[in-house]
Amino acid sequence: MSLGGVPRPRSYCHNPAVRRSPLPAVHAVPPCPLIVRLAAGVSDLVLGVPSLRLLQLHGYDPWLIGKVWVKSLLHGEGWRVEKDRPGLVQRVRQLKALAAKARTRDPDFDQRLQALTLPCTLSCALELRLAGLKAFGCRSKCSSLLLAGGIAMPADQEHELVRCWRLACSFLGIELPPPQRIGLRMSVAQQRAADAELEQHGVRKGYVVIVPFAGGDSGRLDRRWPHFPAFTQALLDEGRDVVVCPGPGEEALAKSQHRGTIMIAGIDLGAYLGILRRASLVVANNTGPGHMAAAIGVPLLSVLGPADRGTFGAWGPTVHVVRDQTWPDASGVLGHARALLAHAAGHRGQGLVAMDARR
Repeated sequence: MSLGGVPRPRSYCHNPAVRRSPLPAVHAVPPCPLIVRLAAGVSDLVLGVPSLRLLQLHGYDPWLIGKVWVKSLLHGEGWRVEKDRPGLVQRVRQLKALAAKARTRDPDFDQRLQALTLPCTLSCALELRLAGLKAFGCRSKCSSLLLAGGIAMPADQEHELVRCWRLACSFLGIELPPPQRIGLRMSVAQQRAADAELEQHGVRKGYVVIVPFAGGDSGRLDRRWPHFPAFTQALLDEGRDVVVCPGPGEEALAKSQHRGTIMIAGIDLGAYLGILRRASLVVANNTGPGHMAAAIGVPLLSVLGPADRGTFGAWGPTVHVVRDQTWPDASGVLGHARALLAHAAGHRGQGLVAMDARR
């Protein structure tokens, strides 16, 4: 079967030595490089991690291109990451250079699909086509002319993790159900950096991390929970340490609306993961750090408003969603938080996520 004139990639690449090997011996030969264009947001990237791991398990070596923070966030996974260059011309040159390196690693690189674009955007498909790469992605009327293979654009209600998983499965020519949990791997270095910050700021055990920020509006409705300041104050009144880690441009909001919290600013996403991992609870709008918490198995209370459709919601068994046709009030969310904190106190010490000790 072919896709746009390009043979569908088989599991474990097109390296004959790999195809002949049984599953336990797959890593006896070098995996096949696969250039992967990543999404621009933290949430989207986290939801794509299981798909990248699936590709790796089937004999591909993901060569990732994304934002400057990707390397820090995915440090524990051990994947090759390059920061994408600004401007179309520079990105095309970057892709061509990566392709040249891939050819030195895999003599069959030009005989198979060479790239995967996780975002369903015309711009990503165009960059890959201009770089001369045979790419796989989501097909639209326009991108179909640029891609060598792909799947239909997702339905409006399809979750982003499911879409990415379906894309990877179609690329591999297999059918598997998506995983129940993401299980993002962390490195020892990430946790050490986080523990140093926690000690420096005097944060006590049992703390709560709040993420009162959101990346803009959705459908002209503000995605930030309006009762977050009242909720934060209620936690502080109960004697709980509340930690907030503002990103660039978010410090002013944290200082003005969440006074009394312990603000840890200026950290990278790797250290942020470690701070989330030690928390008893994370309370967040539908935003990147909430997805990070869910991905490492930390209890997450996700407060959603009427603008959130749920297609980019956090994923995993530790996610607890509070939503309604209007924003929930502070007292209702506080009740959920107390219950989750009591549950966490009863299970403290059992560990949340095993760190990858390779680093």
